[in-house]
Amino acid sequence: MTEVSRPDGETNGEQGPARRSRLTRRGFLTGSVGGLAVAGASAVLVGCDESKAAAPKPVTQVPFRGTHQAGIATPAQDRMAFAAFDVTSTRKQDLIDLLQTWTAAAEKMCAGQPIGTVGGTGEQVPADTGEATGLDAADLTITIGFGPGLFDNRFGLAARKPAALEPLPSFAREVIDPDISGGDICIQACANDPQVAFHAVRNLNRLGFGTTTMRWFQLGFGRTSSTSSSQQTPRNLLGFKDGTRNVVSEDVDAMNAHVWVNETSDQQWLSGGSYLVTRKIRMAIEAWDRDRIGDQQDVIGRTKVEGAPLTGTKEHDEPDLNAKGSDGQPVIPVDAHIRLAAPESNAGMKILRRGYSFTDGADPVTGQLDAGLFFICFQSDPRTGFIPVQRKLAADGLNEYIKHVSSGIFACPAGLADGEYWGQRLLA
Repeated sequence: MTEVSRPDGETNGEQGPARRSRLTRRGFLTGSVGGLAVAGASAVLVGCDESKAAAPKPVTQVPFRGTHQAGIATPAQDRMAFAAFDVTSTRKQDLIDLLQTWTAAAEKMCAGQPIGTVGGTGEQVPADTGEATGLDAADLTITIGFGPGLFDNRFGLAARKPAALEPLPSFAREVIDPDISGGDICIQACANDPQVAFHAVRNLNRLGFGTTTMRWFQLGFGRTSSTSSSQQTPRNLLGFKDGTRNVVSEDVDAMNAHVWVNETSDQQWLSGGSYLVTRKIRMAIEAWDRDRIGDQQDVIGRTKVEGAPLTGTKEHDEPDLNAKGSDGQPVIPVDAHIRLAAPESNAGMKILRRGYSFTDGADPVTGQLDAGLFFICFQSDPRTGFIPVQRKLAADGLNEYIKHVSSGIFACPAGLADGEYWGQRLLA
């Protein structure tokens, strides 16, 4: 198998008093806040003969090239590895060489292939790190995005920077750590096998040595949104279904209206692409776990088990934001998450959510879990998408249990035609 090399030759309900009582109680609880790797032979079931052996696991892969980048409208996989990089070189040709090399390697990995030699003899350095050897592609998608910092004077790209690609403004209650925010380039690798996703980012990082350095990295487990009508709604670490009203890929009109950048964009190289926003959100899980179910459901605006809005009985019932209880108060509280995030509360605006749960161990000071949601969303314009919705969420009752600690925004170009490399339309 041919090694992927750099072009320069280098290898690479409760309101009023009841509501106030709940807030006081929670304050007490919180204190503070191509060729494919073929699947292995069938295993013989215990107690069965070979004629009843299990069928081989199907080899699954997502096309790397197409109209749009994979990993946006693709049915959300179970695992994620996300990295942001800073470009350390100041030469435009180095950036071009890097993106050509990364494209070739990513295409191989999405087809379940190593990027080059895994074994070897003597003093040979393997071109592929090898931990995905024997694994299939597991629906791997690798999505690239470009941050605001890439459009400075280093590469002569200032005139090609989209007007919407600006660092996100400050929002209420956030405590952003700059060391795990921003970046010149992002890579989102999603797969149904955690090792396949990790392998993808690890090897692109290796190929970038000398041109890029990894700024921050995040692993995610358990998708927290559905991006296809064929998927069931998953649950986040608060135990509630998440993303019930998310945009789904089968709704072409909604995707065109809210997710894809169209031909009227101020930068034509981004037409067919999308804007990606990331937010790492820590959850005060222990405090949440001590609160009663009625309070939890009021905070979210849905029932915990079924996922129905408080005005309905089934998950996909439309929430009635005008419904009042016998006390004259809204059935869905005024600070309920689903009320504030609803399209009806945001001039009809929708975003495509594609986040994952995370855990980074335990907080060494408090001994509590360092866990939460790694929020990812895609939209056609963050100025009318994420930003106004997040400002609305300043009044969210959920804020008592969460804290935003990192932030990023990236412009993801359209999909690739045959022979094209990532960023070619930008850099040409």
